[in-house]
Amino acid sequence: MFEKILIANRGEIALRIHRACKEMGIATVAVHSQADANAMHVRLADESVCIGPPQAAKSYLHIPALIAAAEITGAQAIHPGYGFLSENARFAEIVGKHGLTFIGPKPEHIRLMGDKIAAKRAAQEVGIPTVPGSDGAIETDAAARKVAKQIGFPVLIKAAAGGGGRGMKVARTADDLSIALATARSEARAAFGDDAVYIEKYLTEPRHIEIQVIADSHGNVVHLGERDCSLQRRHQKVWEEAPSPALNAAQRAEIGETVATAIRRLGYLGVGTVEFLYEDGKFYFIEMNTRLQVEHPVTEMITGIDLVREQIRIADGARLSFTQEEVVFEGHSIECRINAEDPRTFAPSPGTILEYHAPGGLGVRLDSAIYAGYRIPPYYDSLIGKLIVHGRNRNECLMRLRRALGEIVVNGIKTTIPLFQDLAQQPDVVNGDYHIHWLERHLSSGD
Repeated sequence: MFEKILIANRGEIALRIHRACKEMGIATVAVHSQADANAMHVRLADESVCIGPPQAAKSYLHIPALIAAAEITGAQAIHPGYGFLSENARFAEIVGKHGLTFIGPKPEHIRLMGDKIAAKRAAQEVGIPTVPGSDGAIETDAAARKVAKQIGFPVLIKAAAGGGGRGMKVARTADDLSIALATARSEARAAFGDDAVYIEKYLTEPRHIEIQVIADSHGNVVHLGERDCSLQRRHQKVWEEAPSPALNAAQRAEIGETVATAIRRLGYLGVGTVEFLYEDGKFYFIEMNTRLQVEHPVTEMITGIDLVREQIRIADGARLSFTQEEVVFEGHSIECRINAEDPRTFAPSPGTILEYHAPGGLGVRLDSAIYAGYRIPPYYDSLIGKLIVHGRNRNECLMRLRRALGEIVVNGIKTTIPLFQDLAQQPDVVNGDYHIHWLERHLSSGD
């Protein structure tokens, strides 16, 4: 087993990885920018290395600094967390070339799934259902019109190298198509340096369902059920839960086995999440994320499986510590992503936390690296914590969530806690009757 791991990330996920390492008896190296010198993961790690100025491009995304930090501290492996370089195939390759272990998938799978067009083709080849659409990139308006006529309006134009809703536009009629294409291409070029786009059928009120898989280097692949991530704002997940209120055990087993079989055929290694749109009883592949997901704790809560621990074991060459038959889904779990943002305008709210109190009690988990007196820097993502609760059933889980949201205290900055206090009372949310457009409509209505 590794003796020392460098954590190439910051915030709550860096602390989450550190905790898993310490429980395995593995020493940790924290890297940090100048802005994160007082971060909690830096305080708790066995060693820390400053890798640059506050700007992410000069620190957390600066590959030479990360490799140097690993080499001077004697780390044997690098865990990238999520975001930053976690899905950068070149980084994974460089890590390997320097005699270090990248705790994640093979570079070729990162690269494959990073190209949305290639990923869709690969999904089709291994038997995963996909959304009707173009076979590849759309080069001209005429080609776009031909595809749109075949699959019917409305259609969704998506960046091939996209993510997070950037380079994504809806064309509801033929008249909308040209400007939607031009806008999507422009956004894609600005965000990803690649203006390739493709077209898919736009589903009107689907749910966002994702399947968690994990695979070792010995041919073992297991699925850990689904997460429902349908409550989104601007294509960004806000609230996740497992299991989905929309699926039954038979549907769960069927789509889980379909995905596990496909991932086995792909020869995948490590944890991964295959994401779908789900409407009228049918699943449609969106993409695969080749990393640990932000929302992984809800899966951990209903299975009792530590995904980070398994990531580390697999990267070290070990077999999965469980079989598919040994995976048991117990109860219900919900996660709320708490951001340092105004709960109405969603404007970022960096600043100093004056008071902080974490909720507690049975079935309550708060993954966060904040503390009273900590200054949230303005340079990074606004996520400051994830409140995760677990109950024997969904109703108990919702009641526990309401109680926990009433206990948490974060003063000195604005947060999205009031948003979740509202959502936990909404009849549609309580009934599990929502889709990927529900939250946007709720926010725009002012209710």
